[in-house]
Amino acid sequence: MARRTQTLLVAAVLALVLGIAGLWLPVPFVTLAPGPVTDTLGSVKGVSLIDVEGRATYPTSGRLELTTVEETPRLNLLGALEDWLDDDRAVVPRELIEPPGTSQEEIQQENTQAMLDSQTEATVAALTQLGIKPTGTAVVVYAVPSGSPAAGKLNSGDVITEVDGVAVHSQDELKAQIAKVKPGEDVKIGYQRGSGATALAAVTTKPSPDDGNRPIIGITTTERQLYPFTVRIRLSDVGGPSAGLMFALGIVDKLTPGQLTGGRVIAGTGTIDQTGEVGPIGGIQQKILGARGSGASVFLVPSGNCADARRMAPHGLTLIKVDTLASALDALKKLGTPQQASIPAC
Repeated sequence: MARRTQTLLVAAVLALVLGIAGLWLPVPFVTLAPGPVTDTLGSVKGVSLIDVEGRATYPTSGRLELTTVEETPRLNLLGALEDWLDDDRAVVPRELIEPPGTSQEEIQQENTQAMLDSQTEATVAALTQLGIKPTGTAVVVYAVPSGSPAAGKLNSGDVITEVDGVAVHSQDELKAQIAKVKPGEDVKIGYQRGSGATALAAVTTKPSPDDGNRPIIGITTTERQLYPFTVRIRLSDVGGPSAGLMFALGIVDKLTPGQLTGGRVIAGTGTIDQTGEVGPIGGIQQKILGARGSGASVFLVPSGNCADARRMAPHGLTLIKVDTLASALDALKKLGTPQQASIPAC
């Protein structure tokens, strides 16, 4: 065999091997696929997803389903090509899901906190819609950075009830009580975790980075409104704020006679704030496909997502445009009535 022919043959074999190996190399893309749907009126592992204590609830039927998106963050070239050819999946740059310089742990913590915040926002929005006024406020731990004086003593979600025996109901009151000691001195923080009894944690203060004379315990807090009864939302393994609208609808349905669904399977998505304003989310197309697979006949779409939703609306799934919790409730009440034609559609 001529030397030139041998060289070409070896080069071709090497190119083939490298090409095959390259198919298994990781690529900077993420696949978004339809994720599980969960009925906010139902239960998860035998426990009601929305639980109300201290106030009457009403039976209902049908389903109010929140929709999710599953991510495949570590793709190789072959997997990316396969997913790109799948109409039910979307391949997007990883930086859209994982901002540069952000760790997986940080992203998971942010998504978990966003889910917790959406539950609080949904509860306030639903109870405000029903005309139920708060009885007060509570201080809730938002984050406890590693290395802070409170690390290992307080957790995200803890409700702070007192400082050195003095009750606190606002962030200003919390700061004022901690300010009564000197940096380096201990304070006793009373807190409630979950539905448990109040406990005490001794935390050694440290100087504030902005003012060496001001003591801090190194936590971030937020304020939560209190009501004459308790609403708990129990959902794990789901992150982000996009279930807010469906949480709020589930709370309203449980606290009012009759049924919002009319016996239908209603799916939807959307963030919500305490005023009931509904915001757009990501992965709308995959969420619609997930709703179709669950048997939903109606899908509630934030108005900001309507353009993307229209492009792939499956047959038999009615897309309803919503801007607020009130508009979503109004649309559901009109379904199956002569007023259905007036429901805004995407």
